[in-house]
Amino acid sequence: MILDGKAVSEKRLEILKEEIEESGLYPRLATVIVGEDPASQMYVRMKHRACERVGIGSVGIELPADATTERVLEAVVRLNNDPDINGILVQLPLPDGVDTTRVIDAVAPEKDVDGFHPCSLGRLLAGTPVFAPCTPQGIMTILDEYNIPIRGRRAVVVGRSIDVGRPMAVLLLNADATVTICHSKTENLEEEMRRADILVSAVGKAKFVGPEMVKEGATVIDVGINQDEQGKLCGDVDFEAVKDRAGAITPVPGGVGPMTIATLMENTFRAAKLRTCDNTVR
Repeated sequence: MILDGKAVSEKRLEILKEEIEESGLYPRLATVIVGEDPASQMYVRMKHRACERVGIGSVGIELPADATTERVLEAVVRLNNDPDINGILVQLPLPDGVDTTRVIDAVAPEKDVDGFHPCSLGRLLAGTPVFAPCTPQGIMTILDEYNIPIRGRRAVVVGRSIDVGRPMAVLLLNADATVTICHSKTENLEEEMRRADILVSAVGKAKFVGPEMVKEGATVIDVGINQDEQGKLCGDVDFEAVKDRAGAITPVPGGVGPMTIATLMENTFRAAKLRTCDNTVR
C-alpha cells in the first residue's frame, strides 16, 4: 500500500479551509528567512502558497545571509509583540553565523507553530502537546488516515534530530508504541531495523534503507529528501527495492513532505483559536 501523503494533505487542507471560513478568524503566519539558500526559499514560497489556499494571511521577513544573531532576534521579538501574528516560523537551517538555539528559544511559545521551542518539546514529552513539530505530526496523520495500527506495535526511528527523530519517537510513544531510536552509534543497526513493525527513516542518506533492513509487511516511512547518483530526487529508502517487501510505504516525493506543510497550516489555525480563547477568558 502506497501511503499517499500528497492526497492526505489535499484532503486536510480542504477541511482546514472550510474550518477557517466557518470560524470567522483570520489566522496569520509570519516566516523569517535568513540568506538566499534556494531550497529554503522554495520551502518558504510553498508555505506562503498554502496559506493563501486555506485563508491564512502570511508575512515574510527576509534578512541577508550576513545578518547577526541580534538582528534575527529583533525580527522575532517584533513578531512576538505583533497582536495580528498568530504563528512564527523561522526557516532552518540558519547561516553558521546565527545562533539557532537563541533564535528558536526567542519565539513566543504561543506562536511556536513549528513546535521547536523548549516549552513545546517539553509538553510533547509530558504527553500534553500544544504544537508538535510539523513533520513528525504529519507522519502521525498519515498513519491515522490509513488506519495503520500503532498501539502495541514495535516502532524504530532511525535518526535522532530534534526536528524529526526525537519528537517522532515521542509521538509514537504517546500513541502506545514500543519505540527504539537508532543512530550512527547504534550497534547491529540492521537487526534493530528488521524488528520494526513501523520503520521511520530520517538519516538523510540516499537509498540507505534496503530490503534486508525491513521486516516483511512493515510500514516504512521515508523522511529523507536526497538526490541519487543521477541527481534525481529520492528518499532514504530504496523505494523500488523495498516496496514489495513492505506492507505500506511512503514515496519520495509525495509522501511526508506535503503533510509537513499541511500540519503547519493546522498548527497556525490552532494558535489563532487558542489566542481567541485566551482573550475571551481575559
